Amino acid sequence: MSDIPNPLAAFDIFSARVDEKKQKKAKANPLKKLFSKKVAKKLFGKKFALKTRAELTSHEVAPIDQQVKKVKKAGFLITWASNADEIKEAQRLRYKVFAEEMGAHLPAHPENLDVDEFDAYCDHLLIRDQETLKVVGTYRVLPPHKAQEIGRLYSDAEFDLVRLNHLRPKMVELGRSCVHADYRSGAVIMSLWSGLAQYMQKHDYEIMLGCASIPMADGGHFAASLYNSLGNDQMAPIENHAFPRLPLPLDRLNGGLEVEPPPLIKGYLKLGAKICSAPAWDPDFNTADLLTMLRLSDINPRYAKHFLGL
Repeated sequence: MSDIPNPLAAFDIFSARVDEKKQKKAKANPLKKLFSKKVAKKLFGKKFALKTRAELTSHEVAPIDQQVKKVKKAGFLITWASNADEIKEAQRLRYKVFAEEMGAHLPAHPENLDVDEFDAYCDHLLIRDQETLKVVGTYRVLPPHKAQEIGRLYSDAEFDLVRLNHLRPKMVELGRSCVHADYRSGAVIMSLWSGLAQYMQKHDYEIMLGCASIPMADGGHFAASLYNSLGNDQMAPIENHAFPRLPLPLDRLNGGLEVEPPPLIKGYLKLGAKICSAPAWDPDFNTADLLTMLRLSDINPRYAKHFLGL
């Protein structure tokens, strides 16, 4: 989140009639089925299904504290930044996407990095192209003890979170999620979500919170229409509602358009995430942000097996 980013029931991905060679590959690489075209289509729709160019041929999950040292086959690697140079790789991608591509007003930086005070307190998830080791996707994660150390969440600046205060000890905040323009496939997003699921289980956290961002190139009409189209089952219970500090002026926008949620938000909702707020306007990024919460216990059972082993 300023953007979010998440966790997949047994899809019959492999045909019952596979040769011995393919069976061996499936056994050696059980996570491969997470990233198929079929799963991407289920979560994001046909248009967002994997393209051949970005299709995974293998998937390796590195331990959370382990550096990637070797490249074996084309695909994507899930790692966590372990030093300042790796954090800079994430910040460079963020700058490229948010400032250069989306036009966000970020502080000037001599190395074209997106840097703020939260970075030093966060864990940084990196998705690398396994052939080039280039960082093509990233999330930053603020764990509860670090949020306590800095004294707030990033979302506190956009929302009054008083109704969520009792959840903070088991809640991580996700932010700055982005994917390189050449790699925007279901495979990269699911790699990000797989890394997050692994992180949540490793540290025994229960809730992911973040701002799911909607671009406002049209002045906010799309964002207003998307919010108005949400059903009661997609909204968090009233006791978990948050309140925008700078609300999008819904009454002055055309909120009756027929709209399709952006792929990331569509994926969140299918997974079981709930929207906790009306949209807040983020003037620096020129986005409408919906505070979004995903409890691990609420993950749709159809997808829980793939991400959580349930």
